[in-house]
Amino acid sequence: MFLHRIHLNLRCREVRRDLADPYQMHSTLCRAISDANQKCPEGQFLWRLEPETDSEGHPRVLVQSRSIPDWSRIEIPAWFCKEPDPPVDLEKRLTANLLQVGRVFRFRLRANPCVTRNGKRLGLLQTEEQEAWIERKGREQCGFSLPHSSSFALNEAPVDHWDVNISQERRLQGMQRSGNSLTVYTVLYNGILTITDPIKFEHALQNGIGHGKALGLGLLSVMPLS
Repeated sequence: MFLHRIHLNLRCREVRRDLADPYQMHSTLCRAISDANQKCPEGQFLWRLEPETDSEGHPRVLVQSRSIPDWSRIEIPAWFCKEPDPPVDLEKRLTANLLQVGRVFRFRLRANPCVTRNGKRLGLLQTEEQEAWIERKGREQCGFSLPHSSSFALNEAPVDHWDVNISQERRLQGMQRSGNSLTVYTVLYNGILTITDPIKFEHALQNGIGHGKALGLGLLSVMPLS
């Protein structure tokens, strides 16, 4: 797996189009991943629009791919405001001795916390529900646990909760190839996790977490803590 950070030029009309519609962004990135006459393989890459801009105010996109993209295939003049950063080889960066039970990482994830009821996918809007969603995903499917903490309010008993920061709550809208519009509710998770099952954890790193991968969701990026 390779991790790439690219910087986009807001003066470019196609960049503004892609930032406004995540399906368009996904389609543009697909050009760098696969040949023009081939359909982009499912699961070949994950991406996320970062909440921070670079030092010059340019939007940044994080891309994780199974092979090194050929950025020249995008063929949109001025789409990039500068050369993409050199790729990071995650298999070398996250060596086997790091992906072990008990290892602690700082993480970031933009996701669509939701539940399925009566065949419909419903977004979770309450902070407690969003915390429970990521804790459950980690514990049951993704091989990690979150720290537990308590908060205190004046004249009230302490309240236990999962210690994860939730921000950047917003609705993403995009137009599918079928012509149907889609709206999903997303949040940005930042926090600390501990590996409980290295095999499940590595699978989550490679394949992402939750729904909406084409919308720029699901990319779990981590940094080891000493």
